[in-house]
Amino acid sequence: MQTVFIEQVPGYPAPHSPYSHAVVANGFVFVSAQIPVRPGGGPTEVVGATMQEQTRQSLRNLEFILEAAGSSLAQVVKITVLLARPDLYREMNEAYTEFFPGPKPARAMARFGAEIPGVLVAIDAIATLAEAG
Repeated sequence: MQTVFIEQVPGYPAPHSPYSHAVVANGFVFVSAQIPVRPGGGPTEVVGATMQEQTRQSLRNLEFILEAAGSSLAQVVKITVLLARPDLYREMNEAYTEFFPGPKPARAMARFGAEIPGVLVAIDAIATLAEAG
């Protein structure tokens, strides 16, 4: 099976560092941590001031990239949530559960190590490819 590196997604900001938005390999989609940037905006144009707003935007961005790679949020098997402010865990969880109302993917959380001005959360994921209809 061929490995596909997804560096550009139409309508989505280009990566601001040397990485791919996603890599498709062996039936999985590995999505790099997505911060709450505005689709169509710049690579560091942050959406939202609260943890809930930023969590929702990060998950929308994750969904956008998964769909571009041939998958979806329903196919996610593992998520890592990186928090700049771990004390806002409850607020993140509140918004996060809106995107996973049914079975929940496995999840890990850690403190966000990079200092990106205004960014409270970054979320990465591993998903399976959508099954052919």
